[in-house]
Amino acid sequence: MATTVADQRGETDPVGRVLITGALGFIGRAVGDRLRAEGVDVRGVDRLAVPELGVVAGDTTDPAGWALHAQGCDAIVHTAAVVSNAVDADEQWRINVLGTRRVIETARDAGVRRVVHLSSIRAFSDVDFPDGVTEDHPVRPDGNPYVDTKIASEHVALQAHAAGEVESVVVRPGDVYGPGSRPWVLLPLEAMKARQFLLPAMGRGIHSPVHVDDLVAGVLLALRHREAAGEVFTLAGPCGVRCDDYFGRLHRMLGRHGRPLVLPTPAAIALAAAADRANRARGRRNEVNAISMRYLARTGTYSIAKARRVLGYAPAVELDEGMRGVEAWLRAEGSLPG
Repeated sequence: MATTVADQRGETDPVGRVLITGALGFIGRAVGDRLRAEGVDVRGVDRLAVPELGVVAGDTTDPAGWALHAQGCDAIVHTAAVVSNAVDADEQWRINVLGTRRVIETARDAGVRRVVHLSSIRAFSDVDFPDGVTEDHPVRPDGNPYVDTKIASEHVALQAHAAGEVESVVVRPGDVYGPGSRPWVLLPLEAMKARQFLLPAMGRGIHSPVHVDDLVAGVLLALRHREAAGEVFTLAGPCGVRCDDYFGRLHRMLGRHGRPLVLPTPAAIALAAAADRANRARGRRNEVNAISMRYLARTGTYSIAKARRVLGYAPAVELDEGMRGVEAWLRAEGSLPG
C-alpha cells in the first residue's frame, strides 16, 4: 500500500476494508479500483450484483439486503446518488437524502468508523456565489431538486457526525470528467450528435473540470486523514475554464469546426425550456432544460485551498492531458468518427 507524507507524520488512519455505495458508477468504480490497487478489501452495493468485485445488489434506501456487507468495514464511501437535472424532486429526495440517512444508520449499526459522503459543488447553488468560493460560504437552496437535495444530504451527514453516530466527511466534487464520465463526456457528445447541444452566456460561463483520477486521490485522503472528520472539502481542479473551451474540445472530437451553438442566456434558457416541454409531452426527458442552462451560465470558481492545506490535495491532471485520455478512450470505444 502506498504511503504519503501525511502517513509518515501519523496524520492518517489505515483502512483495511471499505464499502462503496454506487460501486459500479463512474466515481464509485474508480474509487474501488484505486483502493484494490492499494491492497484494500473493497465491497460494494449497486443496483446490480458483480460478485467478482464484491458488489451486491441493493437499494441504499433499504439496507436490509446489503447491511451485512458493511460488517467489518472501516469506512463507507457513499457515492450513490441521482445526478441529473431531469429527475423529479421526490425521487431525488428519496435517493439523495433518505438514502444518505440509511447509509449513515447502517454504518453506525455496523460499527463503521467513517463515512465519506460525496455531495457536489452545486451545494453552493447554481447562481450568485462569489468567485473562488470557499467551504465557509453558506449553501443556498435555489429550487433545483439536485441542488436542494445535495444540501439536505450534507445536513444528514454532518448532523450524524455532530451527534456522535459516525465520523462523517463531506466532499464536494467539481465537474468530474474522464473516460466514462456520463454528465461531462457522454451526454454532451450525445446531444452534440443530435444537434441539440447549446451553451448559454455566449459560451463564457465557467466550467470547473476535475479529472476523475484527481478526485479519487482526494477522496482517499478524506477517507484516511484524521483532521478530515466533520469537515467539508471542495475537490475541484486547479482552475476553471470557459464552457466554450471545455465543450469545444468535445465538439472538435466529432470532427466539427469551431464551437458548439452559443446564445445569450435568456435565449438559451427559453429554447432549452421549450425543448424540455416537448420532451415531456413525448414522455421522455433529457438534460437539455432551463436548469442546465443556468448551471452552464455560472461565472464563479471554487477554491480548493482548504483541501490543499488540510488533506494535502494536489490535482495533477492538466486539462489537455485529461482530454487526450478522454479522446483515446472514446476512439477505443468506437464513439467517435474515424
